[in-house]
Amino acid sequence: MRHNITKLALFLAVLGAMVATSCSSTEEIAYIHDAARDTASPITGKFSKGIQANDLLSIYVESETPAATIPFNQETNKIAMADGVVMNPGSSAVNGYLVNNEGDIIFPVLGRVHVLGMTHDELAAELQRRLVSEGHILDAQVTVKLMNFKVCVLGDVARPGMIVANGERLTIFEALSMVGDLTIYGQRYNVTVIREENGSRTVGELDLSSKDVFESPYYYLHQNDVVYVEPNMRKKKNAERDPMIMTYISTGLSVLSVLSSMFYYWVLSQYYMNK
Repeated sequence: MRHNITKLALFLAVLGAMVATSCSSTEEIAYIHDAARDTASPITGKFSKGIQANDLLSIYVESETPAATIPFNQETNKIAMADGVVMNPGSSAVNGYLVNNEGDIIFPVLGRVHVLGMTHDELAAELQRRLVSEGHILDAQVTVKLMNFKVCVLGDVARPGMIVANGERLTIFEALSMVGDLTIYGQRYNVTVIREENGSRTVGELDLSSKDVFESPYYYLHQNDVVYVEPNMRKKKNAERDPMIMTYISTGLSVLSVLSSMFYYWVLSQYYMNK
C-alpha cells in the first residue's frame, strides 16, 4: 500500500510539472520566431536623437602640439566649473561636461556652446572648427563621447535595475541581456518603453517575438528610457490566488503521507495479530 502511495505522489509531482511548463507555448517564449534565417536586410533605425539635457559629455582635444591642448583638456576657470564641468574630488582634470536645461555646455576658452540635438560627431566638428578658425589650435582633433548613457529595466526580468552603458548605442536585446534576460513569465510580445525627449513623454510597445521589432523606433534605446516587461496571464492569475496555497498543498500532502503510513502499519499489525 505504501508503495502505491509513493507512486501516486510521484505521479502528481510529474503531472504538476507538465502542467506548469505546458502553459507557455514555444512561440510565446521565442524571440523573432517569424524571421527567415540566413537573410539580410538594411538597417534603417537611428540609435540616437542627438545630445539631450543632462547628458554628461567627455570632450578630448588632441594636437601635434600637446601643450596647446592643455587649456581645453583641464579645468581652467571657475565659471566653467560652476556651470556644468564635473570634477572628481581632488582632481584638476575635467571628467565631463553636463548639458544644462537650455542645452548648453561651458567649454574652456570658447565659453558657452549650444549642443542640444547635435550628434557627437557634429559637436566634435563644431568645436574643431572654432578652435582652428579662432586661432587656438591649428591642427585640432576633437573626440566627443557620452559618459552617462543609462536606461532602467523593470518587470519580469532576472535582475531588474539601472543599466549604465558605454557609448550611445544600445538595442533592446542588448539591454535585456545585461539584466539576465526575461523570465519564463515575461511577455515577449508586449514590452513597454517609456521615453522622455525634448519636453515630451511617449510610451511605445515592442513585440520581441516578431521581426518587426527591428523597424521600431524603440529598438534602439535612448538615454533615460524605461523598459517594462509585463508578466504573462499565467503569472497574473497566480497573483490573484492565495500566496500560501503551495504551502497548504505541501502541508496537506505531508499530513496525508503520515496518515497513510500510520494506516499501513496498523493494517500490518492487525494482520500479524490475527495470523
